[in-house]
Amino acid sequence: MNGIVSRRSAANVLGMVAIAVAVAGCDSDAASSSAPRAGVAESIPQDWYLGERPILRSQTDTARGRLWVLTSEGVELYDLATRQKVAQVALPDWVWADRQYACPPDLAIGPRGEAVISSNVVPTLWRIDPVTLAASKHELVLDEDTGKDVGFTGLAYSAQQGAFLAVSGLHGSLWRIDAQLGRAQSIPLSAPLPKACGLDIPPHARDQRGGRLVSFCVRGEQGDRAIRLAPDQRSGYVSPGQCMS
Repeated sequence: MNGIVSRRSAANVLGMVAIAVAVAGCDSDAASSSAPRAGVAESIPQDWYLGERPILRSQTDTARGRLWVLTSEGVELYDLATRQKVAQVALPDWVWADRQYACPPDLAIGPRGEAVISSNVVPTLWRIDPVTLAASKHELVLDEDTGKDVGFTGLAYSAQQGAFLAVSGLHGSLWRIDAQLGRAQSIPLSAPLPKACGLDIPPHARDQRGGRLVSFCVRGEQGDRAIRLAPDQRSGYVSPGQCMS
């Protein structure tokens, strides 16, 4: 069952008054009115996408001819060649806060073509198997901020790291998540990334000698930021930047 964090629950996530989470079967039409389809990612052919609900996130897997679309009801999978929806996948116990409280959860494509979905309020990921399309839930073990609600509003896989990178818009932090979706390691930054909403890792962003990831871009409501990783990959320097894609 999917769930949207209610108005007061979202306030709790932001460190205010606590109240219960409204779970599933919950319709986000109220939130949708404030987040029209103008938010559809540029990669989606808007002339043929016929989904009934506004899109939270999307990813095109050109190598496998697939389009993954994240909505309030879970994930829709489309065949790029036929432009037909081939699956609707529910995410078990998925919770998130809607756009008026935080940037939406993110969706990333993993190394085997799996779809990985975040929550923007809790450190949990959901994985959709690329073959069976079965969804599984993975609660991460954090090396820092234990006990805090660290959700991820940006998520991307880095082949150079062999891991996922994630950002938390609420905490302004950067994380490295192992490919098995078990642990999340905080990467200290020279400055926080408040209201970060997405990650761009361009193909050229690596050291040509060592093949290591050296730089990437974080999108945010307060502007884009360039992140340059230290040689040991354990920390990063933040500077103003412009995401290219």
